[in-house]
Amino acid sequence: MFTDEAMIKIKAGDGGAGAVSFRREKYIPKGGPDGGDGGAGGNLFLVCSDSVHTLSDYARKKEFSAQKGQNGKPKKKTGANGEDLFLKVPPGTVVKDLENQPIYDFVKKDDKILIARGGRGGWGNTHFATATRQSPFFAKKGTKGEEKQLKLELKLIADVGLVGLPNSGK
Repeated sequence: MFTDEAMIKIKAGDGGAGAVSFRREKYIPKGGPDGGDGGAGGNLFLVCSDSVHTLSDYARKKEFSAQKGQNGKPKKKTGANGEDLFLKVPPGTVVKDLENQPIYDFVKKDDKILIARGGRGGWGNTHFATATRQSPFFAKKGTKGEEKQLKLELKLIADVGLVGLPNSGK
């Protein structure tokens, strides 16, 4: 089935939370904070591709989300970043927001646009240690990824055109 319009909901990945952890070793009784930072959430991109000809993939599946960042770990280990998500659209696709304002017009192959930015990872408790607060028992959460609703429209060019007046016996 040929589809030339689609409404989709997209969400970039959330950032991972920072870790609350303390260094514990055999002969070091009070090692101090060593919580790692959270990983960044994955971004969401739209990419123009010649291998796609219609928007029928987006007529079936309406919601897309990038991967979340992992939480921080002990020993000042940062959590893994979320993977980016690339959605393929055919050439001639116009991306619009809910108010029908155009965001981007894909004309040639390999055009790429960042459509939703992933959240930042939170800080671990090592960032909050000071001379007066030597063992913080808190960490910062990661930020949320962007969430949007988009309208995809495919501009069509006719392969055959009829010339002449209407009802002229064509």
